[in-house]
Amino acid sequence: MSASSLRARVRTEMVEEIKSTARKRLAVDGANLSLRGVARDMGIVASALYRYFPSRDDLLTALILDAYRSLGAAATSAAEAVPGTEDRAKWLAACAAVREWALAHTTEYGLLYGNPVPGYAAPQDTIAPASAVVLLLADIATAATTAGRLDPPPLSTPLPAPVRADLRALIDQRARAEQSAAALPEEVLDRVFAAWTQLFGLVSFEIFGRLEGTIEARADYFTHHMTLMADLVGLSR
Repeated sequence: MSASSLRARVRTEMVEEIKSTARKRLAVDGANLSLRGVARDMGIVASALYRYFPSRDDLLTALILDAYRSLGAAATSAAEAVPGTEDRAKWLAACAAVREWALAHTTEYGLLYGNPVPGYAAPQDTIAPASAVVLLLADIATAATTAGRLDPPPLSTPLPAPVRADLRALIDQRARAEQSAAALPEEVLDRVFAAWTQLFGLVSFEIFGRLEGTIEARADYFTHHMTLMADLVGLSR
C-alpha cells in the first residue's frame, strides 16, 4: 500500500470514528453537540478534529447526510425486495422500513426531524438525500401510472391553482433531470405528498412520545394508515 493510500485509509477511519462518537454524544447532548465534547470522548484535543471537520456545522452536516442516506437506502431496499408489479406491497414495504429505521435510530431521526439545531442551517447538498423517501413513493406511483395499474378514487376538493402550479413545476423538473416524460399527474403527486407527510407525522408522533396513553397497537395503527394512504394514491389491492 502506498503512503498516500495509507493516509487516505487512516483519514477515512478517523472520520468514521469521529462520526460514531458524535452520534453517541448526540444521544446525550442533542442540539448542544460540540467538537470539544466529541474530542473529550475520544481522548484527544479539540484542535485535532479541525483537520477533519472545521466546525460543528460541518460535523452535523456529515451526520445528517449519513442519516438521510441510511434511511433512504433502507426504504429503497425494502421496496426493491418486492416483485416489480406489486405496487401496493412496494409502497407498504417502503413505509414500514421508514418506521423500522426510525425506531432503530432514534437519535439520528431526532436530528433529521426533531427540533431545529440552534444556529445551524442545512446546506444545499442535504436536499437530495432528504427527498429520497418521497421520491421513492412518487416512483412507485409513477410506475403504476405508466403501466395503467393506478386507480385513484375521486375527490370532491379540486387542487388550488397555485398548488397545481407548484406540483407541475416539480414534475417537470424531475422529468428534465431524468430526460423522461412527465408521467405523473399533479393530482397523484398531491396524494403522494399527503401520504409522505402522514408517514413522517405518524413516525414522529411515535418516536417523540405523542401516542403515549392513546394508541398502544402502534404497528397495526401505522400499517392501517399507510394502507389508507395507498388507497388514496390509487394503488390497487
